[in-house]
Amino acid sequence: MHYLLPLKAAPGDDLGELGHYVRELAQHCPVIVVDGSDPETFARNGGLFGPTVTHVRPAFDCANGKVSGVLTGFTLCTSGKVVIADDDVRYTRDDLDQLERLLDDADLVIPQNYYDPMPWPAWWDTARVLINRALPSGDFPGTLGLRLSDRLRSLGYNGDVLFENLELIRTVAADGGRTVIARGIYVRRLPPTARHFATQRIRQAYDSQAQPVRLAVELSLLPLVLVGRRKPAIWLAMIVGSTALARIGSRRAGAAARFPAAAALLAPVWVAERAVCAWAALAQRMRGGITYSGRRIKLAATSVQALRRQRERTCGCRRKTA
Repeated sequence: MHYLLPLKAAPGDDLGELGHYVRELAQHCPVIVVDGSDPETFARNGGLFGPTVTHVRPAFDCANGKVSGVLTGFTLCTSGKVVIADDDVRYTRDDLDQLERLLDDADLVIPQNYYDPMPWPAWWDTARVLINRALPSGDFPGTLGLRLSDRLRSLGYNGDVLFENLELIRTVAADGGRTVIARGIYVRRLPPTARHFATQRIRQAYDSQAQPVRLAVELSLLPLVLVGRRKPAIWLAMIVGSTALARIGSRRAGAAARFPAAAALLAPVWVAERAVCAWAALAQRMRGGITYSGRRIKLAATSVQALRRQRERTCGCRRKTA
């Protein structure tokens, strides 16, 4: 099984801890780092990861740079199984073994992330994670396990979308693949900085535009909050309901050992944030899309039905020319 890490680092980023993690990981499985950093940072990173890691530049040009890295990695994977992980995800060997076993019978495995350590942005975002865990879809983590089919290797998937993980999940479904939500596999994730966390608020809300039912619920939150000024019972129902939903998520599949119980109390705070950000994200769409890594992206993700019709065409990415 290969480990695929799409990466784009800024010149001043400290990747010492990531380099140590990647070198340790390379002792257990082949690691591919697809690095879209500037030339000087790319050269520095190569020395950081060491000679046992495959360290290359992206061979595709997509609006979503992460997909550029993933598609490049697909061309280099000699194994049929691959783990795709963001640079803040930290697997243990046991995590990888569990994921690999599930991929014997599944085409795509969705594990769950938890934060460690827990500064305040992690507490806030954990409330979102717990609410998602209570829903049928589970939470969308920063990592996926994939059985790489010949069809997916050749056609790839659309890289001109914002919610790239959902796009990949739906692409596997459109190709007839079987997906497993592994609620009991918990993979550690490093928390974002406060600055990075702030930049993610509207972007994460924009992802909901790929999920019409969820979007309708989130857009209804702000009107309910405003009505609640005259009818406090509405506020009370939202507070109790969101907290109860988060508590359900915190009890599924042994989650209590990974998530602090008090994080569920922040669920109303996250709901209030999403009530505002959902409308801000909609305004961004009306202006032509949201800016992500210097490029404007309008589509959050493609529906499964549309993907089934499109799969005979190439993905929305363009291979770079020399």
